[in-house]
Amino acid sequence: MDTHDRDPNTCIQSFGPHPYHQEKQQVLDTGEQLMVPVEVLQESDQAAWWKFLVSGAVAGAVSRTGTAPLDRAKVFMQAYASKTNIMNLLGGMRSMIQEGGICSLWRGNGMNVLKIAPEYAIKFSVSEQYKTLFYNQKNPQPFQERILASSLAVAVSQTLINPMEVLKTRLILRRTGQYKGLLDCACQILGREGTRAFYRGYLPNMLGIVPYACTDLAVYESLRWVWLYLGFESNNPNGMISLLSITLSSTYGQMASYPLTLVRTRMQAQDTVEGSNPTMRGVFGKILAQQGMPGLYRGVTPTLLKVLPAVGISYVVYEAMKSVLGVAKSLPSCLEG
Repeated sequence: MDTHDRDPNTCIQSFGPHPYHQEKQQVLDTGEQLMVPVEVLQESDQAAWWKFLVSGAVAGAVSRTGTAPLDRAKVFMQAYASKTNIMNLLGGMRSMIQEGGICSLWRGNGMNVLKIAPEYAIKFSVSEQYKTLFYNQKNPQPFQERILASSLAVAVSQTLINPMEVLKTRLILRRTGQYKGLLDCACQILGREGTRAFYRGYLPNMLGIVPYACTDLAVYESLRWVWLYLGFESNNPNGMISLLSITLSSTYGQMASYPLTLVRTRMQAQDTVEGSNPTMRGVFGKILAQQGMPGLYRGVTPTLLKVLPAVGISYVVYEAMKSVLGVAKSLPSCLEG
């Protein structure tokens, strides 16, 4: 295959309208973010849109349940690892199993699954507005508009579901017998810490949206250029190439925003860990003073390990659900069998 005589300008011009949305948003769960599929944005039959929403919700639930042990290990390491308690992945999972048995690896997963439906519905609603304001299939969408639309959908959804994020973190970190259930956890937080506790970690959560979205999209666009330069079709890519691009771009996006994600988790878990009322600056300063720069990446190993299975499971389940509900003929050929 001769690839060296390709003109970069020709490659860029041949991308066509909205290839980012056609490829990237087919996958609903990257382990950290839910994405609304482009089929919903383009769907003119209002009687069919709910099928895409159901498919996405089921895909997200199965994906997050399948990767729940890695998710709990990540939060466990983010909250409890320190300079004197250098916790690795295996050590963290061993500690969790010793404390609560094998089933403890799925603590907090119920809350993680419950928040998928409202998160997805909110993002869908924002995406509908985005379709009205920005979407123009005849012209390529500028980079800044894609960043704005993506960030806006995430910001609105995260603002409304932040209390559920706090509950998820507390339930993941709970000791055996600490809470009787979701309602008891919410009541204890409300009684001891007040309503403000449900918005702990909100600021780093919002600040983390921009580096995540910019890095994710920039890496994905760069990979699209590489695939086209190597001779692959840009508008109808091989499924495995699309899957690889999504995985890599999501991973880089998560790494760009990871320190803010860790600070968010520490702030949400402070009552569990120290019983204080922290600020973002205070948490940053404490981590840097005690652990240095490596401390901002505690728990990064399970975060990286769960990206590929989260993307893969979500991709397969989403396509399967669309097929079951009559909005897709079959799974992509690369994933059949």
